[in-house]
Amino acid sequence: MPFTNENTFDILAEAISEGVIIVDENQTIVATNSGAEEMFNYKKGELKGQPLNILIPQQYRGNHGGHFKSFLKNSEKRQMGRGRDISGVRKCGKTFPVEAGLSPFEIYGKTFVMALVMDITERKKAEQELKHWATIFDESLNEIYIFDAESLKFIDVNRGALGNIGYTLDELRQITPVDIKPEYTETKFRNLLEDLLQKRKEKLGFETMHQRKDGTIYPVEVHLQLSHFGDATVFVAIILDITDRKDYTEKLEKTVEKRTKELKNTVITLESEVERRKEAEAKTKESLKKEQDLNELKTKFLSLVSHEFKTPLSGILTSATLTGKYTKEEQQDKREKHLDTIKSKVKYLDNILNDFLSIERLETGKATYKFTTFPLSKVINEVVYNANMLLKDGQRINYPNDIDDYILEFDEKILELVLSNLIHNAIKYSGENTIIDLHVDFENDILTFRIIDQGIGIPEKEQEFIFKRYFRAENALLDQGTGIGLNIVKSHLENLGGTITFTSKENKGSTFEVQIPIANNHK
Repeated sequence: MPFTNENTFDILAEAISEGVIIVDENQTIVATNSGAEEMFNYKKGELKGQPLNILIPQQYRGNHGGHFKSFLKNSEKRQMGRGRDISGVRKCGKTFPVEAGLSPFEIYGKTFVMALVMDITERKKAEQELKHWATIFDESLNEIYIFDAESLKFIDVNRGALGNIGYTLDELRQITPVDIKPEYTETKFRNLLEDLLQKRKEKLGFETMHQRKDGTIYPVEVHLQLSHFGDATVFVAIILDITDRKDYTEKLEKTVEKRTKELKNTVITLESEVERRKEAEAKTKESLKKEQDLNELKTKFLSLVSHEFKTPLSGILTSATLTGKYTKEEQQDKREKHLDTIKSKVKYLDNILNDFLSIERLETGKATYKFTTFPLSKVINEVVYNANMLLKDGQRINYPNDIDDYILEFDEKILELVLSNLIHNAIKYSGENTIIDLHVDFENDILTFRIIDQGIGIPEKEQEFIFKRYFRAENALLDQGTGIGLNIVKSHLENLGGTITFTSKENKGSTFEVQIPIANNHK
């Protein structure tokens, strides 16, 4: 069969889901599949007969010929651009990162090279974001240690810790926190950790001494909490070197003693000095409290990034990659499925960021409210519509249909935020084939909402903490969540004179009740 029979390459190329480009010994493109044509924005058949250089950015074309000849000479399958980033250029001139595998073959007595090409734009974005968070970890001015919950051996530490403790990372991975804490035995240290392992406490804070590799000892303040590193359960410790603070305290104590001796015969002066010292100590305690709160927020933020950003970003990357593979018309439903996944994950990340912004506005007193007049049915229909996209198999939402004649004067966005948060929680913590009920009552200028689910419920011993920021019940730790949604809801409601209460029984479900004082204008 003569080589001019184009069906051979076409059949081979279209059988592969990645972009396929086949060139001859002269780097002339002899065949492509639809995946490659769509990736580089060319029409069907438009690339055939073109030089391979039109798909390579201008700055790399000069060296490409030599690389190609060397590759043909060695005649081995390999990854293109080994050890360096490579790029392609679309018909419009826009460059984008790619990954390509090269494979030489012979057919009809001639040598050809087949390249399998993937557009890795989304992967590169994800890698850059992960690199950014790794940089934050490594460049923190505080010492950060991560160690295994079972063996206690160090897994990772940041640059600040390495610089102060004096060990290398490899050396630290062979030891445990007990080896750098002369005040602790292993038994004493494990007893300390038990409160975290048994979920009796979310975090621990204490002062102790650390011993450097050279034997010198320095005082530290330790903030410790349980976390996860991949599949492993770990502890994350943020360490503050408080040498300067201790020196300051010692100097302060000596100064107080000296001043007391000097002024003991002058009662009025002594009382004035004591009062001044009290004020200084109060300011010092206030500064220390603010510092502790800041480090607690840092620890919480690192934990949230690890838990809440990694999973949706991974889902977005996977769906984006798979979407590019479904190029045929009959695969539209698969593309739609992955696009819906991407939208859902992006919406989830957007909600997290909005929650952080809400916290910032609430804490700084910048939260503002805009009262408008609107029909109650508008908000409920919109909340239920958005929630329907999150329903599990067999789940459904019951909500009232007889509220079209209720016109409210309230902050519409806050009402939507409150109802969305509670209904989304009901969906997330309820199983398949369950019902979420939304009841609405208006009596004596009080608008009451009840959201009733058949979910996992809240353990009785943890119910008093449910509105605490970052708190998550023990039976909900495997589900995604930041633990700040209910705190934000409660804060907004209290600012507007409303209330939120709940009743719950573990494995039976929960009922959240929201009451808002509001003027209703009945049609």
